[in-house]
Formats: sequence, C-alpha cells, structure tokens
Amino acid sequence: MPSGDVLVLIDDGGRVVEWGRPAEELFGWSAEEAVGRSVATLMSEAAADGERQREGFSETASVLVKPVLRGTSVMWHVLSAGDAMSGQDVAILKAVFTHSPVVLHVLDNQLCVVRTSTATGGLHDAPVGHLLGKHFTEAYELEDPEAEAAVAQGVLESGEPVMNRLARRIKAPDRPTRRIHSLSYFRLEDSHDDVVGLVTSAVDVTERENTQNRLALLDTVRTRVGHRLNVGSVCQELVEAVVPAFAGIADVEVIEDVIRGDEPPPVPVDRDVPLRRAAFEGRIAGHPVGVVRRLPVGTPFSDVLSDLRPRLVSIDEDSSWPAADPARAEVIRRSGAHSLIVAPLALRGHALGVVSFYRHQQQDPFEEGDVAVASAVCAHASLCIDNARQFMREWIIARTVQRRLLPQPPAAHATVEISHLHLPAAEGGGAWFDAIALPGARTALIVGDVAGRGIAAAITMGLLRTAVRTLAALDMQPDELLARLSDTAASLAAARAMLPPTDPLSREPLAAGCVIAIYDPVELTCTIARAGLPEPVVVFPDGTSAGLSVPPGPPLAETGNAPFPATTVSLREGSTLAMGTAALADQVLAPSGPLRPLLDAVGTRPLPDLCDDIAHTLADGNRTGEALMLLARTKALPKDRVLTLSLPAGPEAAPIARAAARHQLEAWGVDEETAYTTELIVSELVGNAVRYGTPPLQLRLIFEQMLTCEVSDTATSAPQVKHARTIDETGRGLFIIASLADQWGTHYRSQGKTVWAEQPTGVSTERRNGAGRPR
Repeated sequence: MPSGDVLVLIDDGGRVVEWGRPAEELFGWSAEEAVGRSVATLMSEAAADGERQREGFSETASVLVKPVLRGTSVMWHVLSAGDAMSGQDVAILKAVFTHSPVVLHVLDNQLCVVRTSTATGGLHDAPVGHLLGKHFTEAYELEDPEAEAAVAQGVLESGEPVMNRLARRIKAPDRPTRRIHSLSYFRLEDSHDDVVGLVTSAVDVTERENTQNRLALLDTVRTRVGHRLNVGSVCQELVEAVVPAFAGIADVEVIEDVIRGDEPPPVPVDRDVPLRRAAFEGRIAGHPVGVVRRLPVGTPFSDVLSDLRPRLVSIDEDSSWPAADPARAEVIRRSGAHSLIVAPLALRGHALGVVSFYRHQQQDPFEEGDVAVASAVCAHASLCIDNARQFMREWIIARTVQRRLLPQPPAAHATVEISHLHLPAAEGGGAWFDAIALPGARTALIVGDVAGRGIAAAITMGLLRTAVRTLAALDMQPDELLARLSDTAASLAAARAMLPPTDPLSREPLAAGCVIAIYDPVELTCTIARAGLPEPVVVFPDGTSAGLSVPPGPPLAETGNAPFPATTVSLREGSTLAMGTAALADQVLAPSGPLRPLLDAVGTRPLPDLCDDIAHTLADGNRTGEALMLLARTKALPKDRVLTLSLPAGPEAAPIARAAARHQLEAWGVDEETAYTTELIVSELVGNAVRYGTPPLQLRLIFEQMLTCEVSDTATSAPQVKHARTIDETGRGLFIIASLADQWGTHYRSQGKTVWAEQPTGVSTERRNGAGRPR
C-alpha cells in the first residue's frame, strides 16, 4: 500500500466520516458499510474476522493519524504511513517536541495551529489546548500580525524557508516588556509532494537583542558625540544619539558655570548652583532650551548631584518626589512617561550636570542593565563636554584679548572715512586692522592676519599690532615698515621654537600676513605694500573698480631677504579702498567673486551699510575661517588748509619762511603763543636745510587736527639732535624743535627727505573747521 494513501477520516466522536478505497481493500468493508459506524466497533470486528483481510495485504500496516480542523471541529485523518517508523525516529520526535529549547509549532494550510511543542520560552504562555485551531498570529499575540502572516503565506506558496526573522510580541498585564523572538518557517509536504502546512521554530532572543542594541547605542554615542567644541552643541549631539534608540525623551541640564567655561564644582553640589537646560529631545512642549533654574531638593535630579550615583526611578501615582518639582511633574504627566533614569555628567569627582532619560507610551520600561548603559553614555559625554568647556574658556580669553587689542572704536580721521567688517571664526583667530594718523594729515591703513587660533594667535596678533604701531611712529614707508615687522615676527618665531618640546606652541610655526597702505590727502596718493595678503581693491567715484597691482611680498617671518615692493597709486577724492584677509579674497575681492558686485556698487553709500550687507551674506555659510575687511573712503584736504612755498637756498630763506608762516597762521586764526612757537620751529627747520641740505628747498604748513611744519630738500643725510655746550654758537636747532613740538621726525622720499614737526593747532574744533574764523 503506497505511503500517504488516505484510509479513514474520523470525527471527534470516533465515528467514520470518510472511508477510502485503500480502507475498503484493507478491511473488506465498502464505504456504505463503514461510514457512520464507530471506528472502535469496526476494528473489533476486523480483529475477530481475519477472513476480511484481502490478499496482498500484510497482517500489520503502519498508519499516520493526523488532526485536521474542519470548521470548528477537530477530526482525525488516518493515512497509510508506508514503512513503519523506527523506535529511534519516534524517540527523536518526542525529544524534539518535549525537551528542545527551540519551540516548534505545526501549522496547517490555513496557518492555524495544529500542534506545538511543550518547551518553555516560546511564543505561547497559555496552555497548548487553548492554542489549537487558532491562527498563529492571534494565538501568539504578535506586534505586527499582518507582516508575519504575509511571510508565512509566502513560505507556504513558494517553499523557500525563511530563517531567523525577528518578531515582537505585544505587551500584556502578565508580560510588561515586549519579548523578541527569532522565527523560522519551513514548508511541510507529504509523500506526494502535496503541501500540508508549515513548521515554525521560535527562539526567545530578547536578552541577546537588548545587549546588541545597548552595544550599538554606545558605539553610536562614541561616533556622533564630541565632534563640535561647544558645550551646547555636544549636548545636542547627545540627545540626538539616544532618542529614540534608547529613550523617548532626553533632557540635558548643565551647570551654568560650566557653560561659561569655568571649573566644575566638586560634589556634593550646593543646592543654590543654577543649571541651564542645554539640550532637549522629545515630542513634547514645555521644556525650552536655555532655561536656567535651581534643582529642587528632594528630587532624584538633585540627589544625583550630591553623590554622582545614577538612579532608576519609577514614575507612578505613589511617587512622592514629583510634589517637590511640580513644573517637571506636569511635563512628565503630559508626556505619558512611565520610566526614568537620572544619570550624572561628572569627571574626576566634579559635577558637570545631569541627564534625564524617559521612556513613555508603548516603550518598554527601563531595566537595571539600562542604568549601566546610561552611565557609560554620560561618561563619554562628560569627557566631550569638559573638552568643549576648556575650549570655550580658551576661546573666551582669546576673543577678549583680540577684541581689546583692536581699535575700540577706530579713531576718527578727517581725511579718510573708516569702516571695518570682522567675522571671527568659531575657534577664534589672529586677524586685526588699524588706522594710524601720521604727520602731514596722512593715514596708515593696516590689515594683518596671524595663522592659527585661540590664545596663541590672539597674543601674537597683539604683539605684531603693537610693533607696527611703534614702527609707524618712525614715519617709514610701507615697504620699510613690512621689512621691520617681518624681522619682529621672525624673532617671535625663533622664541617660539625655543620653547620646551612639551609645550604645544613649540610645534606650531608662526605664519602671518599684512598689507599696509599710506594715504596722503594733500597729494591724493596712496603707497601700498603687502606680505602674503590679497591685492587691495579700489572703487572709484564713477563706479568703476580695479584691483591694485601691488607686487606680493613674502609672508612675515619668512627666512630670506626677499623685498616687499611698494606701489604708489593716485586716488581721486571719494575713492573707496578695500583691504581684507584671505578668507574674503575669493568671495569679495576677486573680480569674479559672488560678492564683488556689492563692493562695486558702494557709490556714496555709508560704508557701515555695505559691511552689514556683506556680513549678512557671508553669515549664510559662504565663508571659511576668520574674515576681516577694512574699507576707507578718501577725502582731499582743502587747499586753504595747506601752505606750500619754494625757498631759496641762501640765508634769506629763513626770513621769507617766517613771514609766510606768520601770514598764514593769522589767516587760520592760530593764537599768538602757537604762532610764535611755529615761527621758531619754521626758522630752525629752514636754517638746518640751508646749512646741511641740498636745494631745492620747500616749506609746507598743514592745518588739520595737528599743525604740521615740513621742510623738504633733496639730501639723504639724516638730521641728528646735538647737545650743544654752553659756549657753542650752533647745534641747538633740532634740540629746540624737539623741546617745542609734540613730536618731530623725518621721512624719506624717492628723492630726498622731509623733516617735520607737529604741535596742537591752538584753535577750537569749530574754528578749525571754518566756523568763527577771524575776519
């Protein structure tokens, strides 16, 4: 008899419902004779009447009895089993279905449970009898029944097994946490290759998956937290890494002093220490970032800051601590949170803050194993926050140093309108600018940039700015100024290289650039030299613009003797000169720069408005590093403020100069004392030029914020102050000038030199500007 032939179908009352042809041949009864009778009666009669066994059939036959669901009733299908199963086969099946940790479930073609193993730890919590006949997704309360049913149906149709598919069960009163199971589906086929159902294996992998998820969370935190050197940014990275992977809500509160860069307080933290909410993640209102408050006493949050011990806190109606913090309790109530872990942010026994992790709604409550995870997360975050705190402290100091060393505000200049744009980098930097008044109503315009960041860059910037202001007082040309400034930078670089190897600054090379322009409002010229920074740009009054072709010099402190070539250009009144650091070269100063049209359209607009427009555009992200730009709109000194007089080379030059000076000073309304002093200075300057200089000689008086006397000749010899003896009749000229003038000096031109002396004008500002001049 072939294996798998249908013999008999028996109902739950033991009566024959169907009687197949193999049964007729085996027992000798027709279907009409057997259907409806008790199977026990038929078997008894068959045993008593051995003649009924047909020829060709053995005295014994192996059969397979299989439960089949018909409607709501379970019937028993008796099939021919072919060769008899061995005792070993039966023992194996029995062991698998009773003792294997892998739970087995037999499903029929309708995916209903027809048999299940008795091992614990499987999908079923109810007695086996309550599961038989139910659809397997209903019997096992799966979280996503439609998806699992689709997978099982696919295996039933295709025959391709599905291995190790993770499925979650919904929570129940007797099952507060969702269990995770690894499911595998295999199709069952009979000897005729007909599909008869599925076998499903299930293994509880909840602990394994929770462990893997915790390890993955720690790896995510180490990867994503700490990339930015800002306390608030680090806290935001933390909450984004843990929500929703670990918690539904995360709240980070940091001690206010830590955010400002100060040292964190030791434990226990005083109850009056304020904390600032630095980051919050979770779909709930009422927890704004930036709120500063003191933690109420008697709450787990304040307790954590007293002993740095993390706490797993239950949230229920019987909890007493919410009464001490009603504001937070109300937010928790609205969020539906049911489980809380409070963990400290601490480093080396000092508290940085506290982190609160909440689970709410359908999330599983926290377990003790989650407390260790929260502690590890906060330990890494604490290290990153402390790094950001130290950087913030250094950044605040560096920015303060840089801000104090820059002109605050830039000094006003009558012959040039000044405005600047300064956008510091996030890490701080060493960019600076300056506008220095020079004798003869000239102005030195300076932009410099020290590579690097932090305190070291700010201090180096301060040293170079001090040096260039000191050198500018010597009235040097821009190229000579840069050469002397480069020597100073080289000395600073050598001192840096001599620092101990343990000092990080010893490994940082000193690199700096500078551009210097000296504007003369009398001659309407500008002499420019640069070291490493971009070419300046000039916008003329008619709206045209051009880059000034100033040959580049080497960066400051570079070894070698390369010169810093200077270029002199003519600037009409109303021209706007723009000088900037390398960060603005491609954006603003380059002819094809996207912001160059803003500069070209400056016209007569106020320069601060132009700086604002550029700053707003650059703030959108089109900038790398620190950006600084100096804008200077030129003005001409009125002709009636200047006296220029050519002098003869003989002794008569001094009386001529004194008379001309006296007449001009009267026209300017200078008081008698200042006029007398000026005549004396003019006389001594002209007398020295006649005696020691080379003609032609020229006298120039400039009446601006200071009264300047200049005498020029073509000799290149430098004047020197002599200390004459009592009996000497000469040698007191420059000594007299140095005694009477506020300052005096010499500046050299391409042909000859000019000796100058400055003193206050001796008139009020209103009279100097033309209001109230004597008639």
